[in-house]
Amino acid sequence: MDLLMKLIIIGIVQGISEWLPISSKTQVLLTSHFLLGLDVAIAYSFGLFMEMGSIGSAVIYFRKDIANVFKDRKLLFYLVIVTIITGIVGVPLYIVSDKLLQNAYNPAIPMIFLGIALIFDGIYIRFSRIKIREFRDLRTKDLILLGIAQGLAALPGVSRSGMTVSTMLFLGVKPEDAFRYSYLAYIPAALGAVGTTILFSKSNISYVISLVGLTGIPIAVISALVIGLVTIDVLLRFAKKRNIYIIDFTLGGIAILISLLALFG
Repeated sequence: MDLLMKLIIIGIVQGISEWLPISSKTQVLLTSHFLLGLDVAIAYSFGLFMEMGSIGSAVIYFRKDIANVFKDRKLLFYLVIVTIITGIVGVPLYIVSDKLLQNAYNPAIPMIFLGIALIFDGIYIRFSRIKIREFRDLRTKDLILLGIAQGLAALPGVSRSGMTVSTMLFLGVKPEDAFRYSYLAYIPAALGAVGTTILFSKSNISYVISLVGLTGIPIAVISALVIGLVTIDVLLRFAKKRNIYIIDFTLGGIAILISLLALFG
């Protein structure tokens, strides 16, 4: 398999896994480790660098929301609070992630726990009388909780979308809003993640660029962008037609299945 095809595959993996509860960082880490022979710490940095493709997907798909963000005070307040808390929690975790990956830390383990949490979330919602809320009903303490959940995704194996979507569903936010506003919160968080990667992992990024060339990164990024647009659209359509607990069961099952494949595959 030539280098071009390997980079396209990595982009496809990023484009799909970013929007599912399976930690895109971990999937790109594993894929680039096996296809490009990257050390796991370097592969982790490469995975965060690949976020640029998914940022492009989100910006294009939600361009109307982004254009109106300064006119919509609730949305602006939501993005500011969640992003600040994400940074406070996430940056220190990213700094220690290299040491975690160099030891016995297995990124598949957190995904299993997330999958189990999603399933229990679905059971709770199915058999409780939880009140379904609109996104605009969220209070400041809810936004802080979402920021913490998103910040924890800086750890290898912890899915950002899985954490934020499941937290919103647990708070009673209707599925369509949970997916939509989780994905919107991703944009500033991912920009911060890319900036943090460049700031703290310059040597890793330089090594990747020297390995795949200056044209290699854009190929992988564009692949992630195109596949990401399709994936977002499919998931939002799915969210419109399904009950919350069904979505939790589905996402939890996906997370556990992928984790087990990573552990024993």
